[in-house]
Formats: sequence, C-alpha cells, structure tokens
Amino acid sequence: MNAIPFARPSIGPAEIDAVSRVLRSGWLTTGEQALAFEREFAAAVGSRHALAVNSATAGLHLALEAVGVGPGDSVIVPSMTFTATAEVVRYLGAEVVFADVSPGTLLIDPTDVRTRAAATVAGGGRVAAIVPVHLAGETCDIPGLRAVAEEFGAALIEDAAHAFPGSAHGAALGTHGDAGVFSFYANKTITTGEGGMVVTDRDDIADRIRTMRSHGIDREAWHRYTAAGTTTSITETPHWYYEVVAPGYKYNLPDTAAALGRVQLRRATELREARYRCARRYLDGLSDLAADGIVALPGDLPGHAWHLFVLRVLPAGGRAPGGGAVDRDALIAALRGRGIGTSVHYIPLHHMPYWRDRYPEAVGRLPETDRAFREIVSLPLYPDLSESDQAHVIAALRELLGAHRGE
Repeated sequence: MNAIPFARPSIGPAEIDAVSRVLRSGWLTTGEQALAFEREFAAAVGSRHALAVNSATAGLHLALEAVGVGPGDSVIVPSMTFTATAEVVRYLGAEVVFADVSPGTLLIDPTDVRTRAAATVAGGGRVAAIVPVHLAGETCDIPGLRAVAEEFGAALIEDAAHAFPGSAHGAALGTHGDAGVFSFYANKTITTGEGGMVVTDRDDIADRIRTMRSHGIDREAWHRYTAAGTTTSITETPHWYYEVVAPGYKYNLPDTAAALGRVQLRRATELREARYRCARRYLDGLSDLAADGIVALPGDLPGHAWHLFVLRVLPAGGRAPGGGAVDRDALIAALRGRGIGTSVHYIPLHHMPYWRDRYPEAVGRLPETDRAFREIVSLPLYPDLSESDQAHVIAALRELLGAHRGE
C-alpha cells in the first residue's frame, strides 16, 4: 500500500455513532434517515426535490429514464468520463454520441456538442439528452450547453458526481439542468460508502424516480410498515397494500448509508475547505513548473468543488535527474516508487474495447480528449492529507519534473 494513498475518507466519531444508532434501531433499509437526508440535501443545493439512490450510476439511469430516453434516441456525453455516464444510455436501448472536451480543459465542449447534435438530427435521429460532466469538480460551460439543449429539444442532465459542493452562476452545480446526479462514493467530498442523489425542480421527474427506484411500486416500504402508513378506518387502503405500476429497479438507499451521509452533509463546507487548502498548496508549490511550461495546473476558479487535483504533464515534459524526459506514465511509476498514490481521470471511453468497437467513428475524432489523456495525472487530495505528506508529494514532483534545475 502507498504510504500516501490517493484518497482516504474523512470519518469521525459522529459518523460512527450515527450508523450505530441505525443498527440499534431495528430499521436498516430506506426509512426516516433517508427521507431526512433527502430534505437536508435539497435544502443544501436549493432544489425542489432530492431523491436518494444507491449510486450515482443508478441516479443517471433513473434521470434519463424519467425524461423519456429510449430505443432509437441518442444521448451526447463526453468520452472523458467514467463509463457509468455512458453505460446508462445503453441500459435504455439508446445510442451514445461522444463529444470532445474544450481545448486545455477536461470539460465537454458546447461547440462540439452542437456539431454532433446537428449531425445526429441531419441523419434522422433525435438527441434526447445531453449529459455534461463537471469533472474534478470544475464547472462546465452551463450557458453554452443549455443553449444547445434548448435548440435541439434535449434534456440537460448534469453528471455532478464530482461536483458537491460546487457552484456556478449563483446556484449549486447539479441544479442548472432538468436534473443533476451526485455521487457519495468513498472518495467523494461527502460519502455514504456507496450512494448518490438525484436533484430536480420538476415534479414529473421526481415522481417517476420515486416509483422506479423501488421496483415500480407506488408506496415505499417505510410507509407500509410503520406508523406513517397505518390506517384509521376499515374503508381506507390497508397499510400493507401496494401496486406495481411499472417494471422498476432496486436503487433505493438504506438508512445505514443515509445516516452516514447526513453527518457528512453537515460537514460539507468544512470538508470542501480542507480540500481547497490542499489544492492551494499544490498550486503554490508547483507554480514555477507551470510558469516554465512543464505542467499545466487547474485554475483556482470560484465554485470549484475540488474533488480532484488534476495535473497535466505538458509535451515538453520535465527532465529527470539523469537527463531523460519524464512523461506522464513515467511520472506515475516514479511517484509510486516513492510511496505516493496517484490515478488517471480518465482513460477516455472511446479507448475502451466495448465503446471503441460499438462507436468506431469516435476513434481519431476527439483530438482534445486524446491530448488530455496523454498528459493527465490526479494527485492525492483529501481532507486528512497532512501538510508534511503533501510537502513530500510536491518535493517529489519538483525533483522528477526538473524543478531542481538552476537552483
């Protein structure tokens, strides 16, 4: 194991106590904790509805299903993302259209989205949805994407898995489209271990997701088996009665996870600020490498959620102490040798066998995505990363990328 891991959750006594109380309560599945988590999260992001689910993947699937994506439709997504963003499109029998990122960024390019949407429509297809990804917690061009979505009559579903608690244009990321989907995976700013949340201001989307996340049943178990669902008259519907109104899914979030999430939500500002302090130390400690054109650093932009710190090793590269060029792969290997964990976000989907074989037209036609992939490495970033450990990471990077020259 790396001495400095790539990610580590920030879990304290309050989280442990909250989960323990649920374990002692006798009600472990979706119940009052999940309902409270939904209310509190909706208030935190300023959304009319928040719907807890067992993963962001489930949330994306439900959101696309709720806006009517189906066979014969096309959905535009970036190739620079985790496979979940695209795979849910295939769950629904629709086709994926990969779009490029804007030059110098890891974020979907609205101009390229419009070009691909126009080509889809010209070929007789329908663009049912556009799914931008706020990768690393940085804000996509929301106005540009919304304009394209409106032009083509497409739903805008924000993949905000990296984006809590980020903001843009005076509102939380994830609240700018028809729906937004957040992840509470173990390495996210707030975590439930596994889990996610869908937010929307549209009642029709919320109603559909409530039904479809739990087998298409019209009443959730909490309302059937607790005092909230008891009857007062034999003429009323009995508490145990329910109807299956659609072939739904098993995507609900249990109370054990929700209790953890509620404590983490109360700490969200604290956790984001700790991440920002880490990011700021990287920006300061590596600024001369950026000035020399050896690396590119993420911008210190308002509203950035700082889920990831993504460094780009530029083509000129650094120079290793022995004089050889240091590329991205060599840098990752050298850091690993020093006990420093890193990752790459992401291997573009059109490089993966399934996606490459199904959509060969994307190969060679996403130049900015391909360029970014050759350069990116994600550095350790988490609230409990100590200053001394981060100083070790920065010193290793400076040595390996040649900042020792001229000193």
